[in-house]
Amino acid sequence: MEQRHYVSNKNETVRMFESDFMELFSHVHPVTPLVLYLPVVGYMLYVALWQRKLSILLVAGLVLLGVLAWTLFEYIMHRYAFHHEPKSRWGKRLHFIVHGVHHDYPNDAKRLVMPPSVSVPIAVLLYVFFMAVFGRFSSALFAGFVCGYLC
Repeated sequence: MEQRHYVSNKNETVRMFESDFMELFSHVHPVTPLVLYLPVVGYMLYVALWQRKLSILLVAGLVLLGVLAWTLFEYIMHRYAFHHEPKSRWGKRLHFIVHGVHHDYPNDAKRLVMPPSVSVPIAVLLYVFFMAVFGRFSSALFAGFVCGYLC
């Protein structure tokens, strides 16, 4: 799929997959991440405060640090991955599916957020990373990280 760079009409969209099944999962309502991840944030705060017995002040600081970590992570992802210009046809197609469609059709309301089929596995991998690196502080940091994503 060739990339186009212009401001699109309000309701304009493009088909990304030949398969109707795959296409269905590429359209996501913008509220979906809130519904999916707010309970995760709540559970992570529960773990930090009641299971890990961290103080409220420490949890607040770790959540803020998690939000800052998200900000850095998002910048790095946008700078080095999402705005990378692939050379191969396969690389260009993958880039368009992952992020390019967002730039070519910025007003497509059903493609403003990452589909859960992509965001959930990434979130699981990031949580495993947080647990391995930050141990008992991981739940509070991850809660902040996810809050940053939601914002």
